[in-house]
Amino acid sequence: MQFHRILAVTLVSSLMGPLFSSFAWAVPVSSLPTSSMVPGGVAVVATGTDAIAAEYDDDRVMLAEYEGEQYAIVGIPLSARPGSHQLTLTSSGGATETLSFTVTDKQYVEQRLTITNERQVNPNNDDMVRINRESAEMNAAFSSWDESLEPVMQMRVPTEGPRSSSFGLRRFFNDQPRAPHSGMDIAAPEGTPIYAPAPGIIRATGNYFFNGNTIIIDHGHGLITLYCHMNTIDVEVGARVETGEQIGKVGQTGRVTGPHLHWSINLNNVRVDPALFITEDTLTEETVAEDTAAEQPTSDN
Repeated sequence: MQFHRILAVTLVSSLMGPLFSSFAWAVPVSSLPTSSMVPGGVAVVATGTDAIAAEYDDDRVMLAEYEGEQYAIVGIPLSARPGSHQLTLTSSGGATETLSFTVTDKQYVEQRLTITNERQVNPNNDDMVRINRESAEMNAAFSSWDESLEPVMQMRVPTEGPRSSSFGLRRFFNDQPRAPHSGMDIAAPEGTPIYAPAPGIIRATGNYFFNGNTIIIDHGHGLITLYCHMNTIDVEVGARVETGEQIGKVGQTGRVTGPHLHWSINLNNVRVDPALFITEDTLTEETVAEDTAAEQPTSDN
């Protein structure tokens, strides 16, 4: 039986901000993600001011205080063009200021996979109705902005295993081009535990056409993580989870070529490279070459 559940997104705003922050409109953090100003990367930009809001490409951006300085933590889409990009800062008086940062080009590796279920490559009309409904449900969860949560910028790897497919790969399924890989695939035997990499609230769970059994966790201020192709889901929508708490087990549901976890990170509604949020990468990096890619457990997310 299919199931789809989403927790209604609550926008939590505080005019005073955290009482222990010297920046009234920035969330205090104990660390920052790795700054990588490339498509699919994260721009960590010192604002040099006490802005009350930041916006990039029409989406709200996290403002964080780290060691007494305010930073904008900006997710850069894979579709971003190299060159100058603009971040808009708003002051408490309503004045706006434009801050620029430079995105450099990055060429991601090509990957070709063979999918035996043709409907998973070319869905029929009924499948598309389901896919569109599920996309709307997941997008609602990805749009969450919860200021009651303090995001953790350096996360624990959610499961043990080799990295079978890295972020940003240019994908071809049965020789048909598809969207680039928007997460990190970690190969592991079916039933391997999956743990929350940081504290957060479960925003959505579901059994989705492409993603299989799926969980979405809200970590606050536009930082959202996604877990796909699970065997079991061990948490309920609305539950608060802590770092290291088991949320499910590795499986091979949805569009996959073998058991693994697909892990994505969303920042200001943009998929970014999870490797930038890992303190110590305990994964074994596997090179996914064009002639061996079909043998690697992976997905098209």
